[in-house]
This record gives sequence, structure tokens and C-alpha cells, in this order.
Amino acid sequence: MTHTPRGGPGPDERAVLLAAGLADLVVSAAGSVAGTVQQLLRRSDGPELARDAQQDLIARGRITVDRLAAPPAHLEVLARHAAARRAASGGDA
Repeated sequence: MTHTPRGGPGPDERAVLLAAGLADLVVSAAGSVAGTVQQLLRRSDGPELARDAQQDLIARGRITVDRLAAPPAHLEVLARHAAARRAASGGDA
């Protein structure tokens, strides 16, 4: 998977990253989920905790997808760089 622009992932990529992060979390923490859920339900900072959990899942998803995805072909990377240079120079090169 390619890296996203600095603006952040788009809605489709965000959904994929959330799903991949959630799947990775479930697999890695299957034994302690029940105890963790009980502790989380007792907390009073639910919205902040949910936001932090979402960011953590997105990060886990990005790591999982990057780990499982094949890197782009070398010639494809070179072609993209050449196209970007051509576009930046106004098509003169």
C-alpha cells in the first residue's frame, strides 16, 4: 500500500486501516479482552478514550497493511517520479 498524503487517509483507506487494526488487535489480545472491556466500562473519560482507541486502531491497521502489502514495483516507482518531475517542470522535460 502506498503512503498517504499529509492530509491523512481518505474515507475508504481509513475504513480499511480501522478494520485491519481491529483485526490485529483482536488476534493479539484475544485472551484478555473480557477483563479489558470491564475496566474500560468503568472509566469516566469515554469519548477521549474512544478517540484514542480509534487513532491506535488506525495506526495498527497501517502497520498491519504495510507489513502484509507487497511493495510497489521498482519501475512503477520510477515512472511515478518521472511523471511528477514532468508535471512540476510544466511538461518541458
